[in-house]
Amino acid sequence: MTKFKAAVLHAPNAPVEIEQVELCGLGPDDVLVKVHAAGVCHTDWEVQQGAHGAPKPLVLGHEGAGTVAETGSRVTDRRVGDRVVFTPFANCGSCFYCRRSLPILCEPVVTGHRSARLPDGSSRLRLGSQVLGHFLSISSFAEYAVVPRNGAVRIPQDMPLDLACLLGCAVITGVGAVTRIADVRVDETVCVVGCGPVGLNVIQGAKLVGARNIIAVDPDAGRRNIARILGATQVIDPLEGNVVSLVREVTEGRGADHSFETAGRESALQTALDASRPGGSVTILGKMEPDAKVGLRFGSLTGERNIRRSALGGGRGQDDIPMFARAYLDGRLRLEELVTARLTLADVNIGLQGAGSGTAIRTILMM
Repeated sequence: MTKFKAAVLHAPNAPVEIEQVELCGLGPDDVLVKVHAAGVCHTDWEVQQGAHGAPKPLVLGHEGAGTVAETGSRVTDRRVGDRVVFTPFANCGSCFYCRRSLPILCEPVVTGHRSARLPDGSSRLRLGSQVLGHFLSISSFAEYAVVPRNGAVRIPQDMPLDLACLLGCAVITGVGAVTRIADVRVDETVCVVGCGPVGLNVIQGAKLVGARNIIAVDPDAGRRNIARILGATQVIDPLEGNVVSLVREVTEGRGADHSFETAGRESALQTALDASRPGGSVTILGKMEPDAKVGLRFGSLTGERNIRRSALGGGRGQDDIPMFARAYLDGRLRLEELVTARLTLADVNIGLQGAGSGTAIRTILMM
């Protein structure tokens, strides 16, 4: 058994506690990763607040990067010392949804997420005699994490790990939504409502594919400034101007070719719908309570708009994460601008508070 420090959530609405946990061996398809850095996502905070119903106790964290420390007996394409990024969707490739090119709905993965287990239904973590859950089959708020083989994506050895950790959630969700869901093309116009971690990466994705106008909407001046740095051509404060009118001014009266909602609010969703042109696409990336009732203006749903909700931007970790790493190393993708603070694992509750309050874009926990 291997012992290491990990951030354990024992009950909802309680502080996360740093505990000495045990790893009870590896399965044949497992990869043990020495975690170097983990990003604190709003989703981690949501689970701490009791959302998602993930069984407790569990080790939090799902965004992270590190080096391979050990592999299971059947793993031949991951080697000790490889730099890897975690992906929460280590799809099996053979279930009902994988066969229909919807790996984001992979049945073993989704079942594992709901039960806080690895996709094979088991847990490798213990706290004394107590079984611990793996959050999103990763649990990256720890000195080590055990994940299925496909959950550890190899990246170039010269990629900085404290920035690489962002690729597995914030970056793949935002950039992936541009490339895999909305299919934004050169010279098209993009409107992004909400400039948190996901919205800022939508902006980066739009710039990467050559969008002509990239309009960022957010009431926070600091986030609007980062949006400009990352590629926004226009920024709008929704508290000071009519967003829809301003978007139409930029688009010859039609509206945006592609509109993205990333704030997780009904008002933001309505704005994204109204700002899109007839025949355009609206991609919903923000989250609300599953039982929340959403009231929308019906006319904004008409006009042959293509409206789609996406998790993780439809990203495919094995293909997309190495591509994003290369884009960073080539200077085409910016990551340092997304980092608000770097803290230690002992400061995890401070990081979670920043994610929940929205005062942090991304806090990185350095192990």
